[in-house]
Amino acid sequence: MGHVPSVQAKSKEEWKSAESIYDFSVKDIDGNEVSLEKYRNQLQKLHEKYAEEKGLRILGFPCNQFGSQEPGSEEEIKKFVTERYGVKFDMFSKIDVNGNNAHPLYKYLKAKQGGTLGDFIKWNFTKFLVNKEGKPVKRYAPNTEPFSIEKDFSQYW
Repeated sequence: MGHVPSVQAKSKEEWKSAESIYDFSVKDIDGNEVSLEKYRNQLQKLHEKYAEEKGLRILGFPCNQFGSQEPGSEEEIKKFVTERYGVKFDMFSKIDVNGNNAHPLYKYLKAKQGGTLGDFIKWNFTKFLVNKEGKPVKRYAPNTEPFSIEKDFSQYW
């Protein structure tokens, strides 16, 4: 029987008891509630290069807390990233990543992998590497190129 997520997107402080990212549910870009548990086993199977062979999954969370870079609706964001950049990885609903209204998933990620100047997210495109057990193992600055993270993958699969 599968693991039942114990921390939902609505929770305020329950994120502190989370054991992994698999304890969270988030809304996808179309407004559907998605348990991150769905990614636990998929991770065994940078997106195009490793998705099938190594099981890598990339999850995108739009956020408008940084210079109002994501002012559009979920539908507008989805259309933009799909048509302009050909994004095929999973996109989720726009969330806050800092402050009192930060999504519980991001409270958890920041608590487990703090930044160099504090736990807060400094800018869009901050990246977290999560192992197949759902544990955040590394955090990368917004200006870190995705393929420069590739060197760290081998120790986690």
